[in-house]
Amino acid sequence: MIHVSNLSKSYAKNTVLSIDQLDLQAGEIIGLVGNNGAGKTTFFSLLLDLIKPTTGCIENQGVQVDQSEAWKKETAAFIDENFLIGYLTAEEYFNFIAGLRGVSSSELEALLSLFHPFFNEEILGNKKYIRDYSKGNQKKIGIAAAFIGTPQLVILDEPFANLDPRAQMQLQKLLKHFNSEKGLSIMVSSHDLLHVSEVCQRILILNKGVLVKDARTSDITLDALRAFFSDDPAEESEAS
Repeated sequence: MIHVSNLSKSYAKNTVLSIDQLDLQAGEIIGLVGNNGAGKTTFFSLLLDLIKPTTGCIENQGVQVDQSEAWKKETAAFIDENFLIGYLTAEEYFNFIAGLRGVSSSELEALLSLFHPFFNEEILGNKKYIRDYSKGNQKKIGIAAAFIGTPQLVILDEPFANLDPRAQMQLQKLLKHFNSEKGLSIMVSSHDLLHVSEVCQRILILNKGVLVKDARTSDITLDALRAFFSDDPAEESEAS
């Protein structure tokens, strides 16, 4: 699905991301974790051709993302509220995205019905502009919009942030549903180690722009992640 080769991004003399080689297979939920400044958002921005690499390239389903737009038909994302259109209502925005992706009204309605527990009656039917929603509810709108149509890959940057605990649990269920029932590949970045370990099948750890760990999840993943990010060297050594 995704092939990364000799990828780097630098600003002046500061290299913020450097990944020599990485291959991500289709049909998985993949977590990207790291401290602030680790390079997570930079990686997603390169993957979506929002910024250009300094060296190397990323291929999405065999297409180099900065050389062709063919990959965009099967890739969707929500990075932040800049992806939204603030002067539209949620319904208007969903219909706009559906029109772009050739989705009928009935198909859109069926999709949004899956999100009703996640929305918790706070999104639809309010006749409210997106810009007037809270950050958490804006995130709900953006996440739902990313699944409209038939994307094969959905990319979500910090999807659990700004959500209340109930919405976080509902989002976990949604991600697992779209992965297991629809076969979607999903990439999420998050600071929340618990959610990542529970929902992802594979976890990548970035540290200062470098990929330092790439592992399948297991029963000890959460403890291992906590140990990795602990300031206690003895704890990290014990977990490894």
